Amino acid sequence: MRYISTRGQAPALNFEDVLLAGLATDGGLYVPENLPRFTQEEIASWAGLPYHELALRVMRPFVTGSIPDADFKKILEETYGVFSHSAVAPLRQLNGNEWVLELFHGPTLAFKDFALQLLGRLLDYVLEKRSERVVIVGATSGDTGSAAIEGCKHCENVDIFILHPHNRVSEVQRRQMTTIFGENIHNIAIEGNFDDCQEMVKASFADQSFLKGTRLVAVNSINWARIMAQIVYYFHAALQLGGPARSVSFSVPTGNFGDIFAGYLARNMGLPINQLIVATNRNDILHRFMSGNQYVKETLHATLSPSMDIMVSSNFERLLFDLHGRNGAAIAGLMDTFKQGGGFSVEQERWTEARKLFDSLAVDDAQTCETIAEVFAQTGELLDPHTAIGVKAARECRRSLDIPMVILGTAHPVKFPEAVEKAGIGKALELPAHLSDLFERDERCTVLPNDLKAVQAFVSQHGNRGKPL
Repeated sequence: MRYISTRGQAPALNFEDVLLAGLATDGGLYVPENLPRFTQEEIASWAGLPYHELALRVMRPFVTGSIPDADFKKILEETYGVFSHSAVAPLRQLNGNEWVLELFHGPTLAFKDFALQLLGRLLDYVLEKRSERVVIVGATSGDTGSAAIEGCKHCENVDIFILHPHNRVSEVQRRQMTTIFGENIHNIAIEGNFDDCQEMVKASFADQSFLKGTRLVAVNSINWARIMAQIVYYFHAALQLGGPARSVSFSVPTGNFGDIFAGYLARNMGLPINQLIVATNRNDILHRFMSGNQYVKETLHATLSPSMDIMVSSNFERLLFDLHGRNGAAIAGLMDTFKQGGGFSVEQERWTEARKLFDSLAVDDAQTCETIAEVFAQTGELLDPHTAIGVKAARECRRSLDIPMVILGTAHPVKFPEAVEKAGIGKALELPAHLSDLFERDERCTVLPNDLKAVQAFVSQHGNRGKPL
């Protein structure tokens, strides 16, 4: 399997090199040169497989030539063996044909564990084979950071630096990052917003001279391995609900477009998906594109669903690449237009093509709380604010009541007590046993100004397990 850049000017790479590269040298994102496609009979034969076995079938083509089957199977068994639910991603019914896919049974109670538990093990495998050491610099709007630290904390050949916006993540999210200690773990609170953090990561990839020869690796969803891992649970959910003999629709809470892009890929790989709903909060750049062909950067707002407080959706470039016939030069031009002017529209026929599959809705904080309260009253199920946005969007945008609707349950409600409280629900939220003492643990974090040079100097000074790079 070879991977190419969305901007057309970077060399094609194999899986190992893509895993370590993250961002392409031309500023683009890597995608498979040719997407594998499965027959309906092949997909049907996977019904009833344990999650790690299904993951092997779905992801094997992406790692061909880099990881032997036996090694990959062992990695997947270890990855999904740490999840607390035996089904790994269980489905919970809300009403007759509406389901929540619970993606929060991993160590950090968020869907990011599906990809980042895998990513840490893949890095260990590849770096040990190459006798190489790397630095991870990642940005998080809430959940990616803790999942990355949890997934990579035991990696012998990795130093981890996670940037989060100071005072703009929930207390549980922050503590899940800052209470994990290790010589190779560094939490940095940036006096800015998530987009500032993400821009610093991108700038650091563009010029890595501050690392003095050490390679930078991405854990954000720009890393292809993250997208690859998320494809699996679309197949898993559909197989539980009669797929591939029947179509399934999905509503996906998303800010960076990675999780829903995985659903788009699953459909292109042969899974019958009728509809994909982009469910987002007040930071609605994706909704404005899907509903009106306007991809325009606006002011970022803090909300009750902080993991989606994103104004520039990095992975959206991967969809644009397909919509433009995989023309890298066209995407490079679009991204340059966006950088210079803060927005763009695409040709009408390309936007119309996207609308055949995608619908969207932006949900504000008041509607989020109303949905949490409504679902709790109807079912006794307590949703986190991101999942509630997914439910609201599913109910507003659904094209057919006959087709099962699956809402991706992206996080455990215990991570967002403020939203639950504002929804008027008095139910006590209890942390799972492995996190029960989270609020008593010591924290370690460094607050830095919104300044790229200050961040890069910190990374250079504290890399290599505390020894300057």
